[in-house]
Amino acid sequence: MDFGIFLAAMAALIYGADFIIKESERIALHFKISHFVIGATLVAFGTSLPEMAASMMAAGQGKSDMAVANVVGSVIFNITMVLGIVFMIAKTMHPKRNLFALDSAWVVIPLVIFFIMIQDGVIGRVDGALYLLLMVSYLLFLFKSSKEDLEGEIDDDLSKEKFNWSRTIPLLVVGFTLTIGGAHFVVDSGTNIARDFGISEWVIGIFLISLGTSLPELVVSLVAVKKGNAEMSIGNIIGSNVANFSMVLGAASLVNPLTVDLIATKFDMLIMIAASIALLFILANKLYNKAGGIFLLIILALFVQNSLA
Repeated sequence: MDFGIFLAAMAALIYGADFIIKESERIALHFKISHFVIGATLVAFGTSLPEMAASMMAAGQGKSDMAVANVVGSVIFNITMVLGIVFMIAKTMHPKRNLFALDSAWVVIPLVIFFIMIQDGVIGRVDGALYLLLMVSYLLFLFKSSKEDLEGEIDDDLSKEKFNWSRTIPLLVVGFTLTIGGAHFVVDSGTNIARDFGISEWVIGIFLISLGTSLPELVVSLVAVKKGNAEMSIGNIIGSNVANFSMVLGAASLVNPLTVDLIATKFDMLIMIAASIALLFILANKLYNKAGGIFLLIILALFVQNSLA
């Protein structure tokens, strides 16, 4: 029963996030916000809404392990699974934007701040506020670097539709209801599954919940590949990972300070570091091909093997 509830709640989370993303894009297009800003903010941050809802709910229930594990696991899955698959199936990728020069810092900065924060074993409310400031900094960076055209992340059909508040507002309400309600049942059922099978809340968070909440990023990236804009998925993943650290951990720690056991979670932390370094290596050497995909999928295989061991 709990597993069925978990799957249904995860579906509600993802569909709810999709409603919010689509309607946010409509609002942005209506007010003539640039396509780059829409793609790099609403799409990247929007696909992180499931992680945010799940981690905030877990934090509110005092389940720090599940809240932090969800973020760590999502960062790992976003880089290794999503980009790994994109690089494997995309034919050619020649980004106009210099991703290493402009965006590589945003792979490193949130990660470094995370490890500095958890040295005392706690991500407190002050840490959370600082992370939210980092998100503001990232948004300012995006607006300043918005001269590059990243329209591939946006659903072109939306720009052709007539904007209607009477449609958008109810769909946003439905989206937030599904997302928040789904997050509640994901955490509750995930906890029950962990207890029934003697699995720790950390493993449930880092594998089951983070895998499920990474599905929006995967869907957005696969759509980009279909449209011939696979390189845009890289920017989406970098933005989503910044949002996972800043917006998700920041908001969750404001709800309730989060404790982190560095010794018990060291393998997963090392995998997250390895995945981030691998992404930097790919950006620096422009390995946007099957070689880069295999590289990332090997790291994913090691992560999955350890999680299921």
